[in-house]
Amino acid sequence: MPGRVFFEHWEFVALRNVLPDYLKGAVTFAYKFGWRIEEITGLTWNQVDRRQGIVRLEVGDTKNDEARTIYLDQEVKGVFDEQWEKRKLAKKLLPYVFLNRNGDDRLKRFYKTWRKSCLEAGIGVKLFHDFRRTAVRNMVRSGIPERVAMVISGHKTRCVFDRYNIVNDQDLKLAAQKQSDYLQSLDGHNLGTVTKIGTGKHAQTASN
Repeated sequence: MPGRVFFEHWEFVALRNVLPDYLKGAVTFAYKFGWRIEEITGLTWNQVDRRQGIVRLEVGDTKNDEARTIYLDQEVKGVFDEQWEKRKLAKKLLPYVFLNRNGDDRLKRFYKTWRKSCLEAGIGVKLFHDFRRTAVRNMVRSGIPERVAMVISGHKTRCVFDRYNIVNDQDLKLAAQKQSDYLQSLDGHNLGTVTKIGTGKHAQTASN
């Protein structure tokens, strides 16, 4: 359904495997954090603390005009280290983290390459923006509080966040399994004293 497309993890891996190297870092970052494409392509090194593994966007750098700070995991730290090395090999020293194929400007239009890679990966033609709702869903599923996920992805209002944090059949199946696991974990626990209610065949039990 348009507007409700996600990347399953295997789809992300398949796509990244066939993308040209200059796009792999930006795609990994988008999958993890769900930033808008213009925030990713416009990211500069003065917004990055490589030693601490921190990326900061100041007020005015974001669509919602709110500052944002994220901490990078080891995989994305590796991405930034690789981009730093590519920067040193570029024809000119550029301020941008993610560079184009030639390494002479920031990452810009790449739809034809994107479309070709999607088809080659066998996932159909998805949008780069689909990483945004995918990251939100993955963060919530992994147990990150929704408010924290909103800060990371840059969603200012709850109504917009909820449009991306869509419940699907798999979420419902996981919920059923989690509830079942929880109830089974209660087996064998002392649930209180069992008291008879009524007599005869209509007797019921209740726990205090």
